[in-house]
Amino acid sequence: MWPLYAAGFTTAFGAHGIAANLGGHSADRVTSLLVLGGLLALYDGAEVLLKPVFGTIADRIGARPVLLGGLVAFAAASALYVVVDRPGLLWAARLGQGAAASAFSPAASALVARLNPAAKHGRAYGSYGFYKSIGYTLGPLLGGVLVWAGGLRLLFAVLTGLGAVVAVWALLGVPHVPPLPRARQTVLDLARRLADAAFLAPTAALAGATAALSVGVGFLPVSGAGAGLGTVATGAAVSVLAACAALVQPRAGRASDAGRLTARTGVGVGLLTAAAGLACATVPGLTGVLLAAALIGVGTGLITPLAFAALASGTPRERLGQTMGAAELGRELGDAGGPLLVAGVATAATLPYGYAVLAVLLAVGPVVGVLLGGGVRGRRRERV
Repeated sequence: MWPLYAAGFTTAFGAHGIAANLGGHSADRVTSLLVLGGLLALYDGAEVLLKPVFGTIADRIGARPVLLGGLVAFAAASALYVVVDRPGLLWAARLGQGAAASAFSPAASALVARLNPAAKHGRAYGSYGFYKSIGYTLGPLLGGVLVWAGGLRLLFAVLTGLGAVVAVWALLGVPHVPPLPRARQTVLDLARRLADAAFLAPTAALAGATAALSVGVGFLPVSGAGAGLGTVATGAAVSVLAACAALVQPRAGRASDAGRLTARTGVGVGLLTAAAGLACATVPGLTGVLLAAALIGVGTGLITPLAFAALASGTPRERLGQTMGAAELGRELGDAGGPLLVAGVATAATLPYGYAVLAVLLAVGPVVGVLLGGGVRGRRRERV
């Protein structure tokens, strides 16, 4: 499992490490806001388009080859900008990284399920999410140090080495998992499966969690600055958010596997907790920012492992790659949609109203699930 955790760390570190430092203070920084926006969108755009595709390929040929190929491609794409420092190759490198992550991220998620019995899915996804959260946390911090020391090329060089090392580690440590026989699936069959509550409910919860996380990381520093707080205080708040998410995920997974926490209850409480965090963000000052960061972190930490484990338990094992790829697409849409929603409302009114609108949307999810009698279901006896 350790190479899979390392793969999760790699995609998170690569995404946030570069995104947070493209506009930094190095000699090769991106100075045009239009170019910066394009480079940021390029990575996520590749993931939105390609994750479902590579997830389906993983089901067809096996998740391990897709994992290895994606990691090698990530290292190769990162090396492009290291070899030649040109704007065109920066675009190519970023696009290549996004495409490569689209391959090895859903493959790793599928392998987490294939290599663990159903009774341990909660713990496995909790640990996987923990190391991804560490990558999200260290990306901006360590990436900033590397860019300060040697510019973007040094950061890309480190990512080249990281991708190569994890690829070798996965080659040696991840066992061969042959693809399972699959019944013929029509487009209509796929549409029905993806429209089923067993897929839609956990995927919607993941999208909501990612939206709250992205809004917290992106806008809490803005709220802190507006309240007169310095960069150290606002940076600490974002670190609190990431730390809470990282610490809660393994514990939520273990509680689920032990039968102490059902998927429906855990995801519902997670959504309400994240909504409460966004509500706290409307309170001015350090107290509101810290409470918001902690509650958003705890809420997303509850949702992520339980929702992924619910997806794994409700999916035929021969279709795990396709399901995880489609679920990752939902997360990417939440990652982009949450900040866009809050920014749009804040532009028309003020930032606290943006937080409030997203909080209401997150809180509505559990209420609708109860009214419809559905929601996120786990394994038998509601265990994820």
